[in-house]
Amino acid sequence: MREEEFRRKTPEEILLSIQKIRKGHLKIILGAVSGSGKTYHMLQEGNHLKKRGIDVVIGIISTSNRPKTMEQIDDLDIIPSIEWMNNGEVKHDLDVDAVIARNPEVVLVDALAHRNRPDAQRLTRLDDINYLLNKKISVITTVNIYELEGVRGIADKLTGGKVKVNCSVPEDTLALADEVKLLDVTPEVILNRIQEGEIEQIHEEKRGRYHLFHRSNLAVLRELALRFLAGEVNDALDEYREMHGMIGPSGASEKILVTVQYHWNGSILVRRGQQIAKRLGGDLLVVCFQSPNKKVSKNELTFKRSIIKLVEKVGGEFEELPLEKDTVAKQIIQYATEHNVTRIVMGQTKRTRWEEIAYGSIINKILRKTRNIDVFIVADRAEKDGERVMPTKQSKKEETINPYRRLTPQELESEMDKIRRGTLKVYIGAAPGVGKTYTMLREANELKKKGIDIVIGLLETHGREETFEQIGGLEIIPRRKISYKGTTLEDMDTEAIIKRNPEVVLVDELAHTNVPGSKYYKRYEDVENILDAGISVISTMNIQHIESLNDSVEQITGVRVRETVPDHILRIADEIELIDISPKALRDRLKEGRIYAPIKVEQALNNFFKTGNLIALRELALREVADDVDERLEAWERKRTLRGPWRQQEVIFVCTNLRPDSERLIRRGFRIAYRLKAAWYVAYVKDHHPLTDEKKQTLIKIQELTERLGGMFEMYETADRRHVFRKLVSQMNEKKATQVIIGQSARSRWEEIIKGSVTQRLLREVRHMDVLVVADQQKQ
Repeated sequence: MREEEFRRKTPEEILLSIQKIRKGHLKIILGAVSGSGKTYHMLQEGNHLKKRGIDVVIGIISTSNRPKTMEQIDDLDIIPSIEWMNNGEVKHDLDVDAVIARNPEVVLVDALAHRNRPDAQRLTRLDDINYLLNKKISVITTVNIYELEGVRGIADKLTGGKVKVNCSVPEDTLALADEVKLLDVTPEVILNRIQEGEIEQIHEEKRGRYHLFHRSNLAVLRELALRFLAGEVNDALDEYREMHGMIGPSGASEKILVTVQYHWNGSILVRRGQQIAKRLGGDLLVVCFQSPNKKVSKNELTFKRSIIKLVEKVGGEFEELPLEKDTVAKQIIQYATEHNVTRIVMGQTKRTRWEEIAYGSIINKILRKTRNIDVFIVADRAEKDGERVMPTKQSKKEETINPYRRLTPQELESEMDKIRRGTLKVYIGAAPGVGKTYTMLREANELKKKGIDIVIGLLETHGREETFEQIGGLEIIPRRKISYKGTTLEDMDTEAIIKRNPEVVLVDELAHTNVPGSKYYKRYEDVENILDAGISVISTMNIQHIESLNDSVEQITGVRVRETVPDHILRIADEIELIDISPKALRDRLKEGRIYAPIKVEQALNNFFKTGNLIALRELALREVADDVDERLEAWERKRTLRGPWRQQEVIFVCTNLRPDSERLIRRGFRIAYRLKAAWYVAYVKDHHPLTDEKKQTLIKIQELTERLGGMFEMYETADRRHVFRKLVSQMNEKKATQVIIGQSARSRWEEIIKGSVTQRLLREVRHMDVLVVADQQKQ
């Protein structure tokens, strides 16, 4: 039995459950743009349900003469729609009375954003659907992201007015649905469909949306869809965690808290907080704790008005709270914990070490008390020398390449390697069983029909019949047999694949560790070898296998994932596509035995497949793919990215020792540096004491991790332990570091007073740099 089954429901939960029993189930398939395959997938789901004995009918269908979509209609019953004319164009309304008379279990209703004929009983198709749901008829429907009221204006602005919408649906429509599935499709796939005639240009021209199908427009709309759904999932996660008494950050998303006073630097802190929130895809909260007995001066009122106005402008939330005597640090921590904050942004302290010992320091008190919440201390360089702190656009001009200049032999070889190299596409999911392998096989069969020479290099069906059926007539390269300790093991035969030399090969489970005796330790290394041979690869992996997300995944699930893929493998991928599914649908698949054997189901439901884990992993996957879309968009057309500009010439400096948390600091350094387009260094200072074997191994591990993630590892030596700090500061200044990353002090308060604290000393000595103190991580 699971703990959720023992918890007594509240009266509100009981009422909501009763209401749901009396209503049909609403599923919405969300897409970024027309032609992403929403109708196809809706029909495909209808056919799956019919095969399982569910009575399904088609209420409204918009095939736009797409052959693949029309094939999916198969033998589903169609209830004729009501035709009417609008400005010479034929429109179709759902015949609600006919659907009710037929009384199916499920009705498929395409194009949710639709206004009915003037004399219709109900104004919109959404109203029709709600009416059917109340009659206990379930509905599967489709909608584009720009057809949501709250997103419509943003989409129109970002695409230069190319979004033409005749009817939209309320922004909370997705929140009201029982299930939402995002159909994530890359711009390359959409453009390919147009080129092959699968999306007819004439239909889009009639809608006035043909010019929407530009690569950067498609990327912007895709990112909007990913981020919007991530926000919806985050709301569901907050609700779930609150219901189960879980406090603190979930590990799936960022929430930035800026603490300000009504002072001249308040706006600087808000701007820095906004930049961090934007680049990390998080929410921004700004709070001021003000003594109720203190009279606010004219200057402070002016600063207050400007701060509130700025917070509103940048899309944050501002709150003023009464200050309780001498407890500001405690109040900040309490507020941060209650609001699931992941990072507190503060200004530098002005006190000396002796003043801090005598009177205390808010920053030090917060650093001692916080767990799972990082503290970001903003540099005071603006006060020191008037340097600009606000985010600015890069002004560095790209080097102009002379078209007449002859390439060097090395440059020529590099360009030829790029041309010869195969392309890489990766399907990503939030968890096992979402349908990555199934989708990969389906795409492979479509490519084979088009005459592409495609083979299966390695496939893991895990006994799933639906996946096995998708193999069809695809050629399978036999696995290589390896003898190991008297046992015969099998794995992918990379040499046989290269010898067979297909155009495309399918390689399942990219993060897999190869069997002992293989040429390469990890499967992704085999994939790199295959790509170098000019063979394209389609592969699969789960979000928990991305190396830099290792700590977030452990925070969410309590499990340290050992099989990981370096982030650069995904960066070199030509396409990354998310296979999305709701946690409820995934758990239902698990219960039906469609993911694991029956003997494993109960254990999986109680561990990795807990509802809270799946919601958080889904949000993590949505945000990570959205960030990837944004990174690619920045490479094409930087002005239209959703995360805004970064500061100029960022240099990240990570201070490590040989403690267990060093790897986490390095991963954090990488993620920040990657998002800020910054150079980054990882530094370790060795004193005169010899290293133990254990410490030598730790040193090797952190060096290898740094280099695997693309950073520069440097080890310095000093004869005296007391000079370690001085050496670090010297290197920071030499490298012109703008942000220093350090772990929390392991010393007690009295040890810090007697022996000093590296963190506190750092804050005093490098006030011209931002300092991020990474919190100790505690499992929830």
